[in-house]
Amino acid sequence: MKDGGRIIMVGSAVGERAVAPGLVPYAATKGAVKMFTQALSREVGSRGITVNNVQPGPIDTDLNPASGDWAVPQKAATALNRYGHVEEIAAMVAFVASPESSYITGANLTVDGGMNA
Repeated sequence: MKDGGRIIMVGSAVGERAVAPGLVPYAATKGAVKMFTQALSREVGSRGITVNNVQPGPIDTDLNPASGDWAVPQKAATALNRYGHVEEIAAMVAFVASPESSYITGANLTVDGGMNA
C-alpha cells in the first residue's frame, strides 16, 4: 500500500458488547477485528496510513431486516428506537476514507443508534 493510504474494516457493535445469548463466536471474531485495527494502526502509522474500524449496530439489510424476527428487540435496544440504514454506515466509511479524517487512526467507530450507550 502507498504511504498515506486508508484501511477501513467493517466490524460490528457486537465486538464491543454481546447484547444477546448465542453470539459468542460472532462477538469473538468482531472483537478480533477491533484489536487487529488498533494493532495494525501502530504498524503502519509511520507511513501515514490510517486504519479504522466501522462498527455497525442493527442495520436494515437482507441479512438483518428491520421487519425480521430479531427486529423488535434490536430496535428496542437502541437509544434512537430504530434500525440504521446502509447509507448511514456508508457515510461513516466515506468520512474515514476522506482527507478530513487524516488524524483518526486505530479507532473503532460505533454507528449503532446508541445500542451500546
